[in-house]
Amino acid sequence: MNYDRLKTFIAVAEKKSFSEAAKILYVTQPTITSQIKALEEELNTKLFERTTKKVEMTQSAHILLKYVREIVRLTDSAQKEILQNENTVDGNLSIGCSLTIGEYILPEFLRKFIDSYPLVQLSVKIANSSEVVAKLKDQLIDVGLIETPIEDPQIVLEPILEDELILIAAPAYFSTNEVNISLDQLKKLPLIVREEGSGTRAVVDNYLTQSRLSVDDLNVVMELGSTESIKAAVESGLGVSIISKSAIKKEERLKLLKTYPIDDISFYRSFYIASRKDHILTSTTELFLEELLSIVQEKEVCNLVHLPIGNIVQ
Repeated sequence: MNYDRLKTFIAVAEKKSFSEAAKILYVTQPTITSQIKALEEELNTKLFERTTKKVEMTQSAHILLKYVREIVRLTDSAQKEILQNENTVDGNLSIGCSLTIGEYILPEFLRKFIDSYPLVQLSVKIANSSEVVAKLKDQLIDVGLIETPIEDPQIVLEPILEDELILIAAPAYFSTNEVNISLDQLKKLPLIVREEGSGTRAVVDNYLTQSRLSVDDLNVVMELGSTESIKAAVESGLGVSIISKSAIKKEERLKLLKTYPIDDISFYRSFYIASRKDHILTSTTELFLEELLSIVQEKEVCNLVHLPIGNIVQ
């Protein structure tokens, strides 16, 4: 049986839609229809019942799906092993990154990876953690790098780095004698926060809950969709915010922003590799992750601490 037809069959079976399968596989809907028809003719059976509103699998399709997933998995494994044996380093790699990782952490890794493997065609999609996981489940990306430990039975997470979030303000926002911010002060300060669904927002919400607080207890004056917009608002004196230390290295160096510890509360989080459960990574994806971990182990990046791999969060 033709490999591409089997991949198409899996996509239609999982999405229950010819059009959605076409989006995932980056082909036209007529191509999907043609491949399914050819597979049906080869097997001499009908695989899908189509109506104007939905696509239903036949009993034959349910039987086939049990075997096709294993056939594709074994084929992918064989291809990967052959490529490794031939030491061929090329191909496509699509990465999904949450905003902080994509904007402030990944560029250094990508520069070194591209220098070492110039034949690899890279595509990076930057979105919040929830959107990255959604793209991963829809097979629109090969692997994700996210900030939030999202629990999903289809996704496996591995922690790679630890990050600290810190309160930031314009240098002259507080008096020169101000060193630490109390929780009572924090409640009153005009706070600028990230949107719900972002990794940064999830960490802040979690630690506030542990301190028996919530965002509703704070004086939130603005909710913005990116770290860059938050930094600009804070630099302008519109309020304070809690964001990743790794995102303000340049601003601290240029004395555009200043950091302040908060009494009785600290904000830490892990960054995670996200992949689809029971999915064979391509050799290019596996190579990228190996290089990423190698760089992390060699030195601390953006004052982040390397976390040992092995504890899988599902």
